[in-house]
Amino acid sequence: MSTAMTRRRAIESGIPDPFPFMHPLMKKNYGAWAWHDRPRPGVLHHVAKSGDEIWTVRAGTQRQMDVFTIRKLCDIADHYSDGHFRFTVRSNIEFLLADQAKVDPLIEELDRNGFPVGATGNSVSMVSHTQGWLHCDIPGTDASGMVKGLMEMLHHEYTHEEMPNRVKITSSCCQINCGGQGDISINVQYTKPPKINHDLVSKVCERPAVVARCPVAAIRPALVDGKPSLEVDEQKCVCCGACYAPCPPMQINGLDSTKIAIWVGGKHSNARSKPAFHKLVVAELPNNPPHWPEVNEAVKRILDAYKNNAHDWERIGEWIERIGWPRFFELTGFGFTKFHVDNWVGARRSMNMSAHVRF
Repeated sequence: MSTAMTRRRAIESGIPDPFPFMHPLMKKNYGAWAWHDRPRPGVLHHVAKSGDEIWTVRAGTQRQMDVFTIRKLCDIADHYSDGHFRFTVRSNIEFLLADQAKVDPLIEELDRNGFPVGATGNSVSMVSHTQGWLHCDIPGTDASGMVKGLMEMLHHEYTHEEMPNRVKITSSCCQINCGGQGDISINVQYTKPPKINHDLVSKVCERPAVVARCPVAAIRPALVDGKPSLEVDEQKCVCCGACYAPCPPMQINGLDSTKIAIWVGGKHSNARSKPAFHKLVVAELPNNPPHWPEVNEAVKRILDAYKNNAHDWERIGEWIERIGWPRFFELTGFGFTKFHVDNWVGARRSMNMSAHVRF
């Protein structure tokens, strides 16, 4: 007796199936690649055990794209790579080609249209960043604008492989939600507790949700002028800005309280050394749109010191670990302040502990 087959329900979480969109040569040789090399910056060449070859051309794009730019990239892909391209998590675009003869014409076309080719090997990749004032509800700055200024300054480092090792830079618009580990991380730094507009709290805020949102239990209900409101224990407050999202009257942003901080040495991988958290090196830089010159100058100093002093294949964190923090501050010219002291009692052991699982 036959039974009717039931279709498995789709799982709407996890990693999507890549095969429907994969280049035919990649699908054919999946898991059977023999070797690869980099013919030039921005170009990867993979050879399969079957003898098939595929070239990948990587170029930089803005993260927020207008329809015209998307159509332009699609037209380029249709003409040179049979419509096959993909975006990386760092907003690079990769065109996949089965014909080597099309590689150089594709690079020339990308250069003509303002898409620099690079970000492979020991270079500075595109900055992984959040999207700030475009869609977020709690940004303290516009990471997208900051990234534009950074990448204009780092165009040469993107298109050439001259760094000791690859450099990953991240940026975020607030202090708590996005951003991430990176060789260099540029993040908002709030310096003061929120300023509360007590007249609006009872009208727009769900107070229990705001109290629950605080990670250090620094917020509690209060009555102000006979109206339900909130108060902040400033001795406990870590100025993270978590309360602003559920309650905009708890304003955390301001010219005097929203600064930029730069951290270095973050690393996810296990290659050569264990994963590591990044560490603070520059605090209280001005949040100075539209070009953020102070941030650009600080990042340039770090990269110049790293490029001129690190050994081959050392990541920034590994280089600092070898020479020591006093020597790093001496080479970069940054001052050592109270913000560099690791004394937060909320850490399980120390903010310097590794990301390895401990038993």
